[in-house]
Amino acid sequence: MNGPGDERTLVLRLPTLPQWPARADDPLDELAGRMADVCGAAVHPDEIAAVLESEGLTQEQITTRYARRDLFAVAEELYARVPRSFPDPGPASDPWRASSRQCLVRGMLFGLPGLAYLLGSGLLPGRVTGLVASALVAWAWNQALAHRAYVRLATGGRRAAARCLLLGAPAGVTAAAVAALAVSGTGAVAALAAGEALYLAAATVLLVLGREQHLLIALVPTAAGALCIPLWRPGPVLVVGLLLATVALAALSAAGGIVRSLRTASLSVPGTARLTASVPYGLFGLAAGALTLMAPAAGRSAAVVLTLSMGVAEWLLYRYRSLALTALRHSRTPRGFRLRAAGVLALCLTAYLAVLAAPALVTGIPPLPLLALGAALWVALLLQAAGIAWPSAVACLAAAAAETALSGADHRGPALLSPAVAELVACGCAAAVLLAVACTRMGRTTAHR
Repeated sequence: MNGPGDERTLVLRLPTLPQWPARADDPLDELAGRMADVCGAAVHPDEIAAVLESEGLTQEQITTRYARRDLFAVAEELYARVPRSFPDPGPASDPWRASSRQCLVRGMLFGLPGLAYLLGSGLLPGRVTGLVASALVAWAWNQALAHRAYVRLATGGRRAAARCLLLGAPAGVTAAAVAALAVSGTGAVAALAAGEALYLAAATVLLVLGREQHLLIALVPTAAGALCIPLWRPGPVLVVGLLLATVALAALSAAGGIVRSLRTASLSVPGTARLTASVPYGLFGLAAGALTLMAPAAGRSAAVVLTLSMGVAEWLLYRYRSLALTALRHSRTPRGFRLRAAGVLALCLTAYLAVLAAPALVTGIPPLPLLALGAALWVALLLQAAGIAWPSAVACLAAAAAETALSGADHRGPALLSPAVAELVACGCAAAVLLAVACTRMGRTTAHR
């Protein structure tokens, strides 16, 4: 110990790790160049160490060839030498690539059944409330049945889906026919409602089983008869024959599809959604049917334009999912993805509204109510396709109830607004709510798994 005033100091020397001399021809440079992709993409030196170990780098090679202490020292030096570079993944397959031809065919299948009402208009009496009631029940039931069948198709194969359709389709026809009888009694309306319900059930079966072409062939008699109307009006007997031919062809094709599917092998995928999971899809079918049936009050051809646009709407739904998946691959942060997803949503919705606006302006339909209805239905379909079903059902049911009350369609009081304004207000509010839900829920990465 030093005494007072002693300026001498005690020097402590700490042991230091041996430093390997740097060499101009350091073989680690060659290793860094050979493993540049691995080292650049690594987020921790341990990743590089794992690769080196898997390639069989031994301790003897580390100390003799590379003159380093151990495997982790080599990995740390490689991690420090090679700059970070996270290469974009190569082109991946797009599970949401849609066939334009298939969407065109499905669009025709949505629009052509409307010709049956044009062809059979002479058979209808003044009041068609029974036909409306039957259609609403059939739309609701078949929407829920389609969801259930698609679930069974994914979990149990075509055989399980066919069993579901075999049980559900006849029940839906019965329910729709009973609704027509309860509202209008026996007669021409009840007979047409039964045929309508049978066709809708058969169409559901064929669409779920992917037999769109058979359904298109079944619609040929009705389409041919409707196309003759500008030149020659078919008589009642011929009209009934053409309509029965369409229903019979659709029903036979559906039965054949079910029989063929029942002969296929079953899958054994565990887990099946509860029956209650299909309830919001059925409620949305009811609400969408009600909104579509009320659309002509705001413009005579509004329902026609809306149904003919369903093919484009379906294609744009696929495009949204595809573009959102691309945005997910190119996003670095959750906030960045939310912004990209919102931009894709705005782009696809704008494209669909442009498709609706063009024929509306040509035919003189008030465009704003139709655009509000189209926006609400398209965003609702998008949410349903992503498995977010309840917001779509609740918002569209509320819109249908509000439009009925505001326009006086329930005949319980005076109309507060004209049909066009009532549709614009009700559907506009529903579209705004659904857009907010879509931006929030579809902006999550988990919605695009």
